[in-house]
Order: sequence, then C-alpha cells, then structure tokens
Amino acid sequence: MANTSVKPRIAVFSGPTATIQNSEPLVTSNKARERYGLPLRTNPDDSPMRSDVLRAQRLAAPVTVYIEQFSAHPLERDAAELYAPADGYLDSAGVFHKERTTPNDKPVYQVTLTPEDGLYPLPYMARQANGQAWEMDGTEKDAPAELCRVPFFPDGSRLFEEIDRLGISDEGVGCLLSAKADFDFYRALPSGGYAKGRRAEERTDIGEGDVPPEIRGTDFFPYRPGYLRKEPPMAALARLTNVVQKALGSGKYLGAIWLEGSPFVEETTYWLNLLIDTAVPIVGNSSQRPHGAIGNDGDRNIVDSVDYVTSRIWTDESGRDSVGAVAILDEQIFTARDVQKADARPGGYVATGGHGGIIGRMGHPGAPQFSFKTVKRHTYTSAVNVTQLPREVQGSRVRGSKVATIAVSVKDAEEELLPTAIPTVTIVKHARYLPEDTSGDASSEVDILARIEKNLVAAPLAGFVAEGSAPFGAMSNAVDAALKRATFSGMPVVKVARGNASGFVDATRDPLAIAGSNLTATKARLLLMACLMKFGCLPPASDAAKPTTAEVDATKAKLKQYQEIFDTH
Repeated sequence: MANTSVKPRIAVFSGPTATIQNSEPLVTSNKARERYGLPLRTNPDDSPMRSDVLRAQRLAAPVTVYIEQFSAHPLERDAAELYAPADGYLDSAGVFHKERTTPNDKPVYQVTLTPEDGLYPLPYMARQANGQAWEMDGTEKDAPAELCRVPFFPDGSRLFEEIDRLGISDEGVGCLLSAKADFDFYRALPSGGYAKGRRAEERTDIGEGDVPPEIRGTDFFPYRPGYLRKEPPMAALARLTNVVQKALGSGKYLGAIWLEGSPFVEETTYWLNLLIDTAVPIVGNSSQRPHGAIGNDGDRNIVDSVDYVTSRIWTDESGRDSVGAVAILDEQIFTARDVQKADARPGGYVATGGHGGIIGRMGHPGAPQFSFKTVKRHTYTSAVNVTQLPREVQGSRVRGSKVATIAVSVKDAEEELLPTAIPTVTIVKHARYLPEDTSGDASSEVDILARIEKNLVAAPLAGFVAEGSAPFGAMSNAVDAALKRATFSGMPVVKVARGNASGFVDATRDPLAIAGSNLTATKARLLLMACLMKFGCLPPASDAAKPTTAEVDATKAKLKQYQEIFDTH
C-alpha cells in the first residue's frame, strides 16, 4: 500500500496538449521597452497602458523594498487603530527614516526580499535576440517552430511551485499544495519539451540521466502556436501506461494526478481507469483557460485534487480505492467512465450516459463528499488492467486470399505494454439520409471496406465502434452488412448510440455485435482496445461475406467474453 505518513506523496503525470500546464505568452514589459527605447504597448485608443503585466520570476540577489502602509486594501486605513506602527517613513527624496521628518513623509514597511523566498511577480524584461520586444510565442506571426518558444511547462513542477507560492486560500494563506503533500513529477507524455536537451542535474522530473534533444510531435505535444499543433500517436498509449503503472506500482504514492488538455482528459483518464493496476486513486485534471489567465480554473482543480487524495474519502474498509479513476473539475467529482467536455468554458463538463457520473463534490466549504459510488470495475478490479493482460494474443491478417490468425505480442518480458500492441479501432457514425442507395449492399460502404482491408495488412488487432441511432445504436443496412464483413474478418464491432445517450444498447438486437451500454463512442473505443489486448481477434471466417453456421457460432461465443467486459466496466 501507499505511504501513509503524516505528509503523503503524490505522483503528478504530465500529458499532451495540456492547457492546465500552458502559460499565456511572455510579452516584453513597458519597463523593458522604456529602458531599451522600444515602442511602448498601448491601449486600443493608443493611450499609454496603466501598468505592466507581472510574471512569476526569481530574484538573482537580495533587495530591500519599501511597501506603503495601508496599500493592500482600500479599507485598511479605515481601521488604522487596529494596526501596529509602520517600520519607518520615506521622505520626498525617497530616503528612509525611522521617525517622521515632515508631515508629508510616507509610512512604510521595510522588507528584504531574497532569492530563497521563491517566485515573485515582476515585470518581464526579456527581449528577442535582435533587440526587439517579444509580442507573442514566436519571433513574429506564423514563425516556424525553430523561431517559436514553447509556452507549455515541461513537467508539473513549475506549475505546482507557482500555485503554492502565489495561490491564496479561503483563509488568506498560501502553500496550498506543499502544506498537504510532497510531489514527484513524471513526463509521461508531456506538452512541453527541451529542444536542446537537459542535463541530469537540471531535471525537475523523476528520471535518470540527461534528457536528449527532444522533438515536437515525437517527445512532446503542444498545441500553440495552433499551426504547429502536434497530436500524440496511437502507440503513445503504451508509453503513458507503462510510466503510470511503474510509478504507482512502486507503492510510494497515496495517489496520482494526470494533467491533460480539456477535450481529451476524459479519454486518458478512462484508459488509466481500465489499464492501471493500482489500489490508489487517479485524478484527471484539465483547464479551460491557461495558467495565469484571468478566471483560470486549472489551478483550483489541482488544489481540489490534492485535497481529494489526502482526504482518503475514496478508501474502502481495507484502505483501497473504492471508486477508481475520477476527474475533478470545477469542484465536481466525475467518474472517468462518464465525464465529457461539452463546452470550452469553466463548468463546461458534463456526465454522459444519463445515470450518474457526478459522484460527489469538493467541499468549499467543508470536506470532499461522495453522493454515491460507481458499481463498475476499475483499476485493480479491472479485468483488462495490464496485470490481467496476457503476453500474447491472436490477431487477424490476410494471407493470400484468406484471412488467418497470427501471434501478437502484448507485453514484453518486463510486463510492459508494447507500442505495437495498441489496437486500431475505428468509429463509424450513422445518420439518416446518409446511404447512397437503399440496396443494403456492403459494397456501397467503400470507406469501411477499405479500412477492413488496411487493418488486415497493418493492424492484426482491430475493431469498429458503430455510433448509431439513440438509444439502440441502429445503423443503415449497408453499414451493418459492411461491419459484418469486419466481424467475420476477426474485428469485433461495438454498437453505441450517438451523442450523449441516456438509453442502453440492448445486446439482443444484434447478436454479432457487442452492446456498448450507455458509453459514448469515444469511451467504447478505448474499452474495445483494451478488450482486444485481453482476448485477441475474433475467429476469422473462411469467407467473411458468407460465414458458415459453425463460424457464426464460434464468433458469438467469443463475443460473449467481450460483452461481459462491456457490461461490467
């Protein structure tokens, strides 16, 4: 079990395209522009900007500053009798005196700021190499990647430091994270990377040795500037699974936090819920607005997640996690299975499926609370977690004019998931007035047939999710005919309803497909991928267009194994 000392330890994993780990552009301040004779930033009416944006930075040496008394709040002076005297006074020339020298002297507090204090909000003084001001992430609009700065943090350490240093609690104090737990940071599939590498002694994440030069779209996955956006490939699921499993398998952590972009945190958190064999909680976090932006929601989500993990409300009678992976967003606790982003704004997350999904709330005020708990299998109880997956399964591949089975390695000798094992699952969507003809002939569905053909050459573990009518997942006759070709080529098909459907797909409606319950197509895809690595392909027929009775019966028997997983996860 995890460490249960007074100050627990939490693992923090950085995921791709994560707004929650993204900072607003570092723009050269007017202080710097004045100093170097650069044009000042102005308001839209060309009037001078009243003040600079302050960015968290480090002091290089101690500095003594004088803070005007009663300047922290407009009503401090109104209660002046409640305050101790100031440290002294500044005269009109800015000279500090212990005692007042004239009626116009300004009462001040004297304080020495040191580098050891941590980050301070300060004007951004940096300029480009050519002496010009920074106005955006790149040196200019549409600049190539080599002339653009990466605004995403390479791991969560700086983000947590800024929240800890600058965040303010309801009681008016800070250290919102370090007071509750210690943290280790992992670059599982990070948004930011080191184009020139990183020396081992400079690393802030958990890892050994130097970081070699990293490549955008291979080693890290940002989305800003937008034209340089990079999405992680399918095989990256193995990488992140192995990083998370190894860390949580160490027994050092009370829980884990996964940081990712708001449109996709729902997918990875559910994947971790299915694949990671751990008895400690996993919390998915995202943000609708970048770190440091006005109205940023991500910082609060992280603080709430630390409170959730340390509260231990998730424990069962034996101290294990009783609910599985969750997403904590805008003070609500969502099950990983049911959470979905619905809008690009704080509060823009919903529970899908119509039968729960939001299982509790973060205090504010009060302690975190559950309103109910899920009955679905998860993490250490999951039948498809990495521990339960076999080393090898059978996949389907075309050989000559026939489809045969081949061995597919799922895990290596160290029980780590292989990138080559991640299955290819395609989502097919149905709508009315979509068929080109009414014959119901599979040959009209050229895209599905082309995907089947490609899968048989390049993806021995493959399947389809058919998103059909709500709530029963009905498709057109032609699509059904094409998908049956997939089924008898070894590729299981899951049927779900389109959109956020509250109804359940009935397993009796199509005995040659898996009923996807009330899962969205996106979540059903992930569960089918996990099932393929558990059970392998369906038994391919000699002729996928004309299976024999025995081949149909063998396929139905194999589909029952898949259906049991979909009924319980």
